[in-house]
Amino acid sequence: MPIPDDVTGDEIDKDVRQELQSLPKGLAEDVSRNLVMVAKLIDEDPEQAYEYAKIALRLASRVAAVREAAGFAAYANQKFSEALAEFRAARRMTGSVELWPVMADCERGLGRPEKALDMAGAPEVHKLDKAGQVEMRLVAAGARRDMDQIDAAIVTLQSPELASNSVQPWTARLRYAYADALLAAGREDEAREWFAKAVEADKDGSTDASDRLAEMDGVEFVDALRIDDVEVEVEAEAEVESGDDTVAEPVEAEAPEVKADAAEAKTEAPETDAEITGEAGADAGADVAVERDED
Repeated sequence: MPIPDDVTGDEIDKDVRQELQSLPKGLAEDVSRNLVMVAKLIDEDPEQAYEYAKIALRLASRVAAVREAAGFAAYANQKFSEALAEFRAARRMTGSVELWPVMADCERGLGRPEKALDMAGAPEVHKLDKAGQVEMRLVAAGARRDMDQIDAAIVTLQSPELASNSVQPWTARLRYAYADALLAAGREDEAREWFAKAVEADKDGSTDASDRLAEMDGVEFVDALRIDDVEVEVEAEAEVESGDDTVAEPVEAEAPEVKADAAEAKTEAPETDAEITGEAGADAGADVAVERDED
């Protein structure tokens, strides 16, 4: 598969680059460039990222970072069995436990929430850093919901990290998952409160908590482009019906005025909201080529 000339392979993490030093120089460069493409595309075009990951895997299947990248690419495409196999391989190579939460989430994806819960109670969880432990909590709560144990999911998410006022990388997702579980339990007032708290913590838009909050408030977004199209059509129909013999000005000539009207209409319209998921592993993204692993 083609790789842009400006992708040199030097963009990857230094630890991954060090791993690749076990390969011949030319091969290491090819693998690193493919890993860069995986990281670049995994969010916007996961299918393409998966193809680049398979190339890297064919070239260097004995490198843990490659197995990890292949696992995340498969995970992003919901190929959970394949992802789990790659994560397990990476873990065997490194002895690391970092991938334990995403491995448990693969079990969920395979329809085995009980297995995910078993993993949530395993000794490996105590070896995870704080971010990993929060991720494991999210997976366990998701497994409870898979089993229709909504109240248990709510209890699972209740933790010092949830109660803390400090904002950490995981805070928005944790609050969002808690709000979503409360809503599923019919506790709408509490859910609204926690969606609002998720919005406060979500500085980079990792959730759509603001959309969910607006949805609960009955707010709808108005599509300004759609308003423009409708108004232009109405004006064109009016000119035809008037039978005026004068040559009509091009529609484009009226566009500034129409857009001004649309802007007014949009300011008067409230805002709206959609739905997101609080699934674990969602942040694989651009870090895919640099993550570490275990089984």
